[in-house]
Amino acid sequence: MNSYFKRCAVIGATIAMAALGGCTDPYSSGQRTVGGGLIGAGAGAAIGGLAGGGSGAAIGALTGGAVGAGTGYVTTPERETRGNYGYDQREPERRRNYNGY
Repeated sequence: MNSYFKRCAVIGATIAMAALGGCTDPYSSGQRTVGGGLIGAGAGAAIGGLAGGGSGAAIGALTGGAVGAGTGYVTTPERETRGNYGYDQREPERRRNYNGY
């Protein structure tokens, strides 16, 4: 394989992993861990492949995947809990005042 083909394959795989990694629930720690791991592995493989060739891509993918998974797990936000599903509970009162009741 020539160097140009390898670089295009690595860049294409990175774009595919980033696109699939973005399809996660932002409030699920498991999905954020997997998504962060995929994005990190893709970025690590791309950087390692460009910098050090085949073995560099493998080391970069492992390192990037571990860092990305850890970061995805640690940065998971808490889900907002609203008993009224986002609606203002004072809305009927406002309507009554506006309609003259």
